[in-house]
Amino acid sequence: MKAIRKISAVSLLCLTLFTVATVSCSEENEPPTVQEIQNNNHQNAKTQFVNVKGNTIAYRTLGNENGIPLVLLPGLGGSMDDWDPAITDGLSKKYKVIIFDNKGVASSEGTTPNTVQAMADDAVDFIKALNLNKVNIMGFSMGGFVAQRIVLTEPSLINKVILTGTGPQGAIGLSNLPNIIAGTAGLSAEASFLKFGFTESSQSIAAGKASYARIQLRTTDRDLPLSDNTSNAQFTAVLSWAQPDADALITLKKIKNPVLIVHGENDLPVSVQNAKNMAQVLEHAELLIFPDSGHASFFQNHETFVNKAIDFLGK
Repeated sequence: MKAIRKISAVSLLCLTLFTVATVSCSEENEPPTVQEIQNNNHQNAKTQFVNVKGNTIAYRTLGNENGIPLVLLPGLGGSMDDWDPAITDGLSKKYKVIIFDNKGVASSEGTTPNTVQAMADDAVDFIKALNLNKVNIMGFSMGGFVAQRIVLTEPSLINKVILTGTGPQGAIGLSNLPNIIAGTAGLSAEASFLKFGFTESSQSIAAGKASYARIQLRTTDRDLPLSDNTSNAQFTAVLSWAQPDADALITLKKIKNPVLIVHGENDLPVSVQNAKNMAQVLEHAELLIFPDSGHASFFQNHETFVNKAIDFLGK
């Protein structure tokens, strides 16, 4: 959570949704050595940069496995440093994992678009700039919206999709997001993280605190804070996505790629019914619902999730 700098009201809404990274300075980065690539994990992976249509985009590569890489798409207000290392390191033991800041986000240059489709287009441009012709993608929350649009517009680029804590366009409950966030006014960064990502049970809270601590373990070469303009653009995109769309589930039927849908039974901003609805219309879908879990169900249940995701991607 970037609590030190002054932010606008809309930016505050974005940052309190699910962002916990602390502010620190980014270093100028050189291409990693072979030894660094072999040892890459969430803690020590160096930030690299690639030029994407005139903008420098920041990314990190974890793991050194061959095969189809897995590209992660973060949620509203999130950057590379908002992923739980239990997830990224767990997945990178088997697969090459790529985390990045989309255009205008955190350490990446450019202007952040205010539509999900444009964010998807930018993500596709990034993937192609890395000379990758086939990837798996995993989207969390807003990143899940982006993932849906990527596979709908560039299906040949995508192998498999993992959707976590997300929903189709017009997702049930999402339009109430401003009111939900307003109810967290005055909470600390950790308390906001727990409110949005976890339930009120002692087990869920304990898991949330452990996740929060893991996310902040990386203390050097952390991402830059999101700008107010980026936060505003993202929030606009999410609220636009929240508008009812009678054809949303019909559109999802066009997705023929295998999809793993992961959701918390007690997700506050995005109702679990969204996951059930998507599973019913997607032709090759697997559904995993975690009980006593909220928006960050896969952080809370990271061991089970990682094992399931590895199994899903390996089929």
